[in-house]
Amino acid sequence: MNFASDNVYGVDPRIMQAMVDANYGTAVSYCHDDGSKAAEARLSEVFEKEVKAFFVVNGTGANSLALSAISPPFGGIFCHETSHINTDECNAPELFTGGAKLITLAGAQGKITPQAITEKLKAFGHGEHGAKPSALSITNATELGTVYSPAEVKALADVVKPKGMKLHMDGARFANALVSLGCTPAEMTWKAGVDVLSFGGTKNGGMLLEAVVFFDTSLAEDFLYRRKRVGQLVSKGRFLSVQMLAYLQDDVWLANAKRANRLAQDLAKGFVASNRVQLFAPVEANEVFAVMPRKMFDALQAQGAHFYDWPMEGLAADAVLCRFVLSFATPEGDVTQFLKLVRETP
Repeated sequence: MNFASDNVYGVDPRIMQAMVDANYGTAVSYCHDDGSKAAEARLSEVFEKEVKAFFVVNGTGANSLALSAISPPFGGIFCHETSHINTDECNAPELFTGGAKLITLAGAQGKITPQAITEKLKAFGHGEHGAKPSALSITNATELGTVYSPAEVKALADVVKPKGMKLHMDGARFANALVSLGCTPAEMTWKAGVDVLSFGGTKNGGMLLEAVVFFDTSLAEDFLYRRKRVGQLVSKGRFLSVQMLAYLQDDVWLANAKRANRLAQDLAKGFVASNRVQLFAPVEANEVFAVMPRKMFDALQAQGAHFYDWPMEGLAADAVLCRFVLSFATPEGDVTQFLKLVRETP
């Protein structure tokens, strides 16, 4: 029973088979293969707009490179205080941008509000004496498993765009947010004001399946050089592009996300029914955040369940906030067995 992360599971067999098939014959190297061109064209179809797409090997690279394209070294990048770029990427955004400053904002349920941005901008009235507000980065789905609706994204864009700021979306779990909302990829991104997206697929069935997708293609002018300079250009790039093509074919990406989200709902409903574990945040994608007694946490871990305790201030001394992540490959029986343990554990 492993709910530690959607990274603990393997590769979707259809994607793995596509990589095996790509192992025969030859192809142009360094992401200039026919598959890379086809995958970019397919992404343009998915997003209903001509995009520029660049494949990289991980989410940290995707986020940090995307931010380097929209913020100068003296820029300020607004983000949520719990965002991955702020807490889990070892200062890579600052490194890739050449020194841009991450400016954090608080917000309930992992979300930034237009009011919070407006208030924070008031502190930037001293010209060159402070960082230049250059970008806003939001995560969808958020670090607490909640999702921004297209209307919420647009409300943020309406605040930052008049200030000359660009809007980046960290989509490590983009598919999970999308199927939860029931909107189109275009509605969730560029139609709401997003300039560049870190399009993640590794957590949803890929092996190395990350792309930086530019909706404002003018921002991608120097991106080939940026990607090469930081070691994110893969010589055998066909093994990245074939993953993307297989991921998007027959809506594999959406089906995988739907299954992971459904299992998250099943787990959440089981917690509620048990009257022993309290949900901490709305369950809107494939993550469940819940509070349980420390004694129960320790007992469940001892019985073979794997999930993380999540740092959070303000909890009772004997309580722990836990994160459960459901995957496209999580066995349904694991959810059933775990909920049985929750009901039976003293």
